[in-house]
Formats: sequence, structure tokens, C-alpha cells
Amino acid sequence: MPVVTLYWNELEKLTGVDRETILSNLPMLGCDIERIEEDHIDVEFFPNRPDLYSVEGVARALRGFLGIEVGYKNYEVNPGKWKIIVDNSVRNLRPRICGCVVRNLKLNDELIRSLMEIQEDLHWTIGRNRRKMAIGVHDLSVLEFPLRYTTVDESFSFVPLDFEEEMSIKDILIKHPKGKEYSFIVEKFDRYPIILDSNGEVVSLPPIINANRTRLTEKTTDVFIDVTGFDKNVDRALNILSTMLADRGGILESVEIIYTDYVETTPDLSPTKMGVDKSEIISLLGFEVSDGDIISALEKMRYGVSIRENYFEVLVPPYRADIMHPWDIIEDIAIGYGYDKIKPDYPKTSTVGKSHEWNEIKDIVKEIMIGLGYMEVITFTLTNEEVQYEKMRRPKLEPWKGFIPVMHPLTGEHTIIRTDILPKLLEVLSVNTHHPLPQRIFEVGDCVVEMKNVLKIAACSTHSRANFAEIRSVVQALMRELDLSWDVKECKDEAFIEGRRAAIFVEEKEVGVFGEVHPEVLENFEIPNPVVGFEIDLSKIFNVGELI
Repeated sequence: MPVVTLYWNELEKLTGVDRETILSNLPMLGCDIERIEEDHIDVEFFPNRPDLYSVEGVARALRGFLGIEVGYKNYEVNPGKWKIIVDNSVRNLRPRICGCVVRNLKLNDELIRSLMEIQEDLHWTIGRNRRKMAIGVHDLSVLEFPLRYTTVDESFSFVPLDFEEEMSIKDILIKHPKGKEYSFIVEKFDRYPIILDSNGEVVSLPPIINANRTRLTEKTTDVFIDVTGFDKNVDRALNILSTMLADRGGILESVEIIYTDYVETTPDLSPTKMGVDKSEIISLLGFEVSDGDIISALEKMRYGVSIRENYFEVLVPPYRADIMHPWDIIEDIAIGYGYDKIKPDYPKTSTVGKSHEWNEIKDIVKEIMIGLGYMEVITFTLTNEEVQYEKMRRPKLEPWKGFIPVMHPLTGEHTIIRTDILPKLLEVLSVNTHHPLPQRIFEVGDCVVEMKNVLKIAACSTHSRANFAEIRSVVQALMRELDLSWDVKECKDEAFIEGRRAAIFVEEKEVGVFGEVHPEVLENFEIPNPVVGFEIDLSKIFNVGELI
């Protein structure tokens, strides 16, 4: 979760209260105070509140929560003369762009620092490390409008930010620090999105780097913000940035985005409307609350609100990217009402808890593997078909019958729920090739096979002399400690080398596999040394119950 540095002088000036009041109320907004220093405080916010990633956003929320400035705040956007012409060539690369001009700013060190920090935090969170959204902030005085959003080839050159010499795009992706860091986003492109002004001068190479000529300085008073990407996250990021700068006294002006088949004007800072029924509020909160308390709580959280026959119509601020359902508003009602005012109550039924069989066997297996010299790792249960099947040389299972696909995956890396753990362990080895050998790791965790949760244990070892005998001895030790009689039979799993692989049987039931990982699999994962490994389905051996 993002950790935001808030400087006391800025925070006290923007909120109008002292640091003791801030310290006592800030956690009530839903954050953790990491550390308190003489000149600043470090605060960790949840990813669902990107509007709080700046001192301006925190001050706005605190002013509402403390009753200093409550209710919906209207942000005026003046009509601007600024235009961006979008070329058709970007449609298959990075199709969406929006912009805003902010005038009459006083860009001191604190504001520039705040602007750069929220920019990077937004890139990481709603931007998904710049894949879905990237932001550029520029000195308006050096730009000649209209701008053009188009594409160029890798030989196109300009002077990138923090450099003095001109570089081609190819060289930027290889030599520039930001180019090297984010080249993975555009590595499959043969043309690259770029923003040019009317003189043909470069404004930005999204999502990689801005041009050096547009950089902000303390002399800058007017800025232009561009945001590029694929979906509504582009507009959400622009709304957060433009309202943040408006809270600093900036005057907002709109930018006209001219596509080949339609025209739109950004930013759109009008509120969205959402209705919440009082019965649903009481049901989720778990206690009775008056209409007046609900309205007061909503206004403290900076919503606009009106009521009609136990139905609340709520105006959601344009910077609140996290409000997707009435329940999100009800959560804010609880925050605005005050968690400290909610009286704890004993549940009407009492039960005695006990460990689930699933967890009991996990703990036993973990203790055994650690005793055998293996280090536990925890990987994501979300993965993709390439890692689970193609790289492992295994036949792809049928969706839903074999594996569970993710309906709306955020990235191409997380499109299915894993059916096996061993491929995830090979991923871990592939990104740790720079560490000393031997490396011995294991994981015991959940998989989903044929629409059912199963509990599996997988382990692997890599070093120059890793062989079949080594991994067989590990399996043998594990089975002995689990007090299991087991046998091996011929195995046809193509992830392992023929003749150096075996299927594990317990009571005539096939429960797992072990052996030397096939060289082609190692090449697919870019692992330079031999690897041996095993994977066992514990659900087929023990009565671990159902995972709810």
C-alpha cells in the first residue's frame, strides 16, 4: 500500500488545525501512521483511496471529517482554447487521452514534490505500473497548441527528461533509466505513441518519459496535464490531479480532445449520482441511525446528499475513484459517523473455534519441509495458461472443467486460478538466478481443479548437481514423517525428463509426481541450472474437509 509523506507545515496550513488534532483524527479516516518525525509524518493509505495520496487530498478529507468544510465541493472548469488531435494510429496501441490546463499556480518545492509523488503513486495503483494509465505534467508556456497524439517509429528522436542530448526512441528504451524500467509495456510495438505540439516539438512519449523541454520549474505558473491509457482510469487520474491543484488555488481550463469520429471535453468534474436506501444502511451498519446522523456523516465525507422517503440521493465527488456500489457509500457513512461512537456488543450466539483440518495438515507439512532444509514461499493463486501449461509442456485443460478463468483480469499475468503450484515455484527460481545456490523452496497451498478447492504441496531444488535421487529422498522423508505407505509407478508427465520421473501412489491412488525438470521447461523459465521437484495433492491422501 502506498506510503505518503505529509509535511507538517503544509498539512497544518491546509487544514487549519494543529498536529495533535491531525494525529488523533487521521487514523479514523482509514489509514495507518507509519512514523512521526519532527518535520513530517508518513501515512499508509489503502489502494482504494488514491485521492488521499497527496497532502492536498488528505487536507480536504480532514477538513470535512473535522467539520471545518463539509458537503460537496464544486470544482469549476473554465472553457479552454486548448485542443488535442488524436490520430487513428494510436487506437491499437494506447487509444485514450485526456488533458487539463491549470493556471495561476505557485510551484514551490513542496507542491512540485507533492505532484511528483502522487503521480508515481497513481501510476502504481490505478495505472497498474503505467500499463493501464500514465501521466505527464508539463510547463504550458513552452507548448504550442493544438497538440497531436500520434505514432512514430523507433528512429524518431528528442531530448528526454533529465538528459541534455537527443536520443532515438530505440536508445531511450535501452539507455534511459525510465526507458529501461518501462520498456516492457511497449516492447511488442513497431510504432510508439507520442504527443507533439503544433511546431512538431515532442511533449511526451507515453507511457515512458516526457521531453526535457517541458519540465516544471519554480518559475512555472501554468501547467498542462496529459493522461493516456485504455479506460476510465485515465479520467479518474486526471480528476484526482486537477482537483488537487485546484485546492492549491489553481484555475482549471478544459481541453478539447478531437478523435476522428467524435469530440469530448476533459476534465469532467461533474458529480455522479447514487441512491442508497435507509433500510440497507441500517442492515449493513447493524444499528439504528437517524436521518440527521446519516446526512451529517455523508457531508463530513464530502458528499452532497438529499433525502426523499427514506431514500438518500448522494452526489459522489469526481475525485472518488473508489465508489462503485452503494455499499461503498455506506462504509463512508460508518467512517463519518465515527467508529469510536459505535458501541460493541456481544454476538447473540457463541461458539468455540477450532483449527480447520485443512490448516492442521498444512502446518504439519510446513514443519516437515522446513526441517528438510527447504524455505517456504507464498505465491499468487492467480496465474495464466502460459505458465501453468505451455511453459510446463503440459496439455492445456478445458476452461471451467479443468481450470477457472478470471472473468475480468486486470493483467495478462493473472487470467486463471492455478491448478498446480510447481509452475509458480519455477517462476520464483527464474527471478532469483542471481542468488547463491543451492536454492530449495516449497509451498503448501490451495489450487482449484475441476471446480473444487484442493490442497497441494510442491517443492523444488536447483543447483549444478540436482538429480532424481535427491528429490526421491525428499519425497521419501516427507512420506515417512507423514506415516504413509507409498509406491511409485511409471510417469508420463512431460514437465519432467523421461526415465527420470515417477508418479506417486498411496493406496493404489495416484497423488503426485516427482523427478528432474525437463530442459525445455528450464529454458522456458530461463533457469540456467538443473531443477528437481515434486508436487502432491494432499486432498487425495487426507480428509482435510472442504475449504469454505
